[in-house]
Amino acid sequence: MKIRRRLLRELGDHKIPYLGPSSRGFQQLWDSSYSGLVFRRSCSLPTELHCRVQAALLTLRRKGCLLKDLVRVRDRDVFTAVSRALFGEPGHTYRYLETRLFALPWHSEDSEVKGRNCCDPDLRAACKALWELNNFFCSDVSQLKEGDKLTQCVKAEAKLGEEIDTESKHSEDSKNSDGGDSESRQSEEGDTESKHSEEWDIESKHSDEGCSVSKQGDWETELKPGSEEGETSKVKQSETSTAPVSERREGKCPSWADEPISGKEKERVEIEAQERPVAQLKHSLSDYHIQDVEDPVSGQGCSQLTPSQVCTGPAKFNVTLLNYMDPAKTSHLKEEPYYGMGKMAVGWHHDENLISNSPVAVYNYSYHNDKGESSEGGTGEKTCWRIGLKVAWDIHTPGLMVPLESGDCYYMRDNLNSTHQHCVLAGETARFSSTHRVAECSRGTLTYIQSRCQEALSNLQTDPETGSHTLLTVQPITLQNCEEIHNEVEFEWLRQYWFQGQRYTRFCSWWSGPMEQLEKDWRLMEKMTMLFLATVEEEGQEGEGRREMAETLLSALTDRHQQRQTWRDRCHSSLAQTLPPEEAPVDRPFWGVDDPSMPLPFDLADIINKVESLLWRM
Repeated sequence: MKIRRRLLRELGDHKIPYLGPSSRGFQQLWDSSYSGLVFRRSCSLPTELHCRVQAALLTLRRKGCLLKDLVRVRDRDVFTAVSRALFGEPGHTYRYLETRLFALPWHSEDSEVKGRNCCDPDLRAACKALWELNNFFCSDVSQLKEGDKLTQCVKAEAKLGEEIDTESKHSEDSKNSDGGDSESRQSEEGDTESKHSEEWDIESKHSDEGCSVSKQGDWETELKPGSEEGETSKVKQSETSTAPVSERREGKCPSWADEPISGKEKERVEIEAQERPVAQLKHSLSDYHIQDVEDPVSGQGCSQLTPSQVCTGPAKFNVTLLNYMDPAKTSHLKEEPYYGMGKMAVGWHHDENLISNSPVAVYNYSYHNDKGESSEGGTGEKTCWRIGLKVAWDIHTPGLMVPLESGDCYYMRDNLNSTHQHCVLAGETARFSSTHRVAECSRGTLTYIQSRCQEALSNLQTDPETGSHTLLTVQPITLQNCEEIHNEVEFEWLRQYWFQGQRYTRFCSWWSGPMEQLEKDWRLMEKMTMLFLATVEEEGQEGEGRREMAETLLSALTDRHQQRQTWRDRCHSSLAQTLPPEEAPVDRPFWGVDDPSMPLPFDLADIINKVESLLWRM
């Protein structure tokens, strides 16, 4: 850590070059180093689809459905800079930054939500519009031919020249300002190491998507060793070194043809040669990465990619994460620190928790005011939103910056999301983005967790006459499996839901019934724990088997006690208390509150002490 800080201080304010549409070599750089990025101009999408989707986005904002998430980063909570909501296949969830989002179902004609009165007609229509957009993306991304980078569209771009001047000005001004890297150095004296969160293509353990800004301060993510480093290190240096930045090449999109470089742009390109020694210094940073820390919940409810979880057929996007930000109402946006691209709405990151090699599709919609007037066709004086891309673990390849008009779409195909990182650069208008993903949901669907409950409760027998409960078997391996499921249900589903997922119930009640049933199953698992404890306390049990059961139970209860305390602290944290009542986290589930047959909540600390005493006497 200290070595990396020292190298960053030596690095100073130098920047890596990046290319925009007016830069010479832009199209060749795109072809050679960013071929997985495919762009669609707004005019290439059906007009009717634009109308339905944009009306849906405005409806969702008007209803207040887009909310900031309280996520967990380096053992503390921070708010996301963007407001968001998850939509997708019924019963699907998406987990990021130790936060599980519960998808509001898009109302397709053949989905299981058909005929269910879970939301009002306006919201139902909005959800259906997102489903239609999702269908379009599923069909379109599979039809694109290899080598397609841009969809042809002859369209006037009056403000393109102004954008490029702004782009060059950002790069120049950032070298003479106290933003970016200087803020990184100042943060070393604070209580976090926040401003180093994107240190030279470091793969973060968690995506920082939507968290580039926070009133509570920024944060540093940890390095993620793995295939990305090996894959990206194979990028041939000749691909970029043999294609000088000054080389001209005809662009594939008429509106993005190469143009003469402005004076500031030319100056930025000329200093590239001077920055090569600096680049070599930055390249050495990869030798000082931190090993990733084990997930605190050992992957329970998290998506752990396996070799079988690779996207090989046509893409089927199962969720879309909808984001909204109005830069005018954001107190501070951090400068992009490495290329001087401008203000970031979302910092450098990989989209996480996706099927390997699956594409990501993004729809961009920006507008000028609260009336929903689109930025398209405006005065051209406002800075448009842009996407920035860079090759991970590579400081030799220039970055790529692509401006986004309202209604534009882009795809990140093949392995682009894993071998590259991307950021979102803020414009001056409010913006929605609908980011469609193939989320890895092998352990993140309602069907999955319901099957886990059935697995655990199959060991519980109920007397039909008295209603009393007994265990079918008390084998240690069965005990361990049941208690693991018990913890998974409580901490990866119930507490996640009551912490933030329940906020959306006032808009859509789809999850209410399933979560009520899940809580009933959890209460039965609590009874099973007490039955296991009673068995351990029986003096007549065989010695070795009794001790193994006690040790297994002690491990599960200790983990449960620690996690309950963590969630209790989160629910009552100072940040959580700033939320309005309808969005405030709830410290739930409550043990025995709604069921008179249940005894008063037991104190886990007392039970843990009791089991420890039993083990001491054995």
